[in-house]
Amino acid sequence: MNKRYIVTANASRARVFAHQAGVVREVDTLIHPEGRLHTGDLRTGGKGESDDAVSHSPHQSGSDDATMEKHAAFFAKEVADYLRQARTQGKADEFIIAAAPHFLGLIRQKLDKPTQACVIHTLDKDLSSADEEELAKKFRPPLN
Repeated sequence: MNKRYIVTANASRARVFAHQAGVVREVDTLIHPEGRLHTGDLRTGGKGESDDAVSHSPHQSGSDDATMEKHAAFFAKEVADYLRQARTQGKADEFIIAAAPHFLGLIRQKLDKPTQACVIHTLDKDLSSADEEELAKKFRPPLN
């Protein structure tokens, strides 16, 4: 019988579930707190206070978006590395990945070819707060 992992993820958290014989149980959680912060909170060197000369616009410059993207890409690589290790260590030989649409794309980019070949289903939806029972129903064969 194949060893299957279900991974639910967004830019701040990835949860890993073992899925065998219709039973789903959580085996690991990866946390990336930077993915949860607002872009202004990611800056270094200050206390987050602006000087009077700086505009008080709620929207920051494009560099903030680049910072968030960099953090998301870094975490996507961490998730992809975790899956590669699970595959090479024989912990799992099939993967189902459910992630927020943009983050799912980043994970796909970071997966190596052998691990990509083990992904049997993807879902572009953030299910990172779903419980084990919900995931067991969602990913019961045949996959929907």
